[in-house]
Amino acid sequence: MTGFSHLDDRGGVRMVDVGEKPLSRRRATARARIEMKPETAGRLAELPKGDALTTAQIAGVLAAKRTSELIPLCHPLPLSRIDVTVAIVENGADVTSTVETTAQTGVEMEALVGATVAALTIYDMAKAVDDSMVVSAVELVEKTKEAV
Repeated sequence: MTGFSHLDDRGGVRMVDVGEKPLSRRRATARARIEMKPETAGRLAELPKGDALTTAQIAGVLAAKRTSELIPLCHPLPLSRIDVTVAIVENGADVTSTVETTAQTGVEMEALVGATVAALTIYDMAKAVDDSMVVSAVELVEKTKEAV
């Protein structure tokens, strides 16, 4: 119909059939930005290790693992690596999520979900001190596919 991968020729939704595709090593990296007041970013940076930023990292990892439960037409995938990092910058935080698998389909959605949920976790933990925060610039940075 329109070239959308999750629509059939009549416009109905469908899960993409990847059964005939060969296994390949796939990696995707996504980024999310959470904008906040510089004072809020400073307070987050001063917290002891293991507090808000580690909680956000763990939330991002857990979210990436559950992507197929959250996005209806995503395939459940055996993820071999999930790396979520949070960097405090002057007026916010940059979250990066890298996800890898060896499968018949890519991990873009897992990387995007991981970065987004990590940013939302920071939002949740800091909303009491900064009600002006904005999660923005959620984007796929890179995706790769290599034959196995």
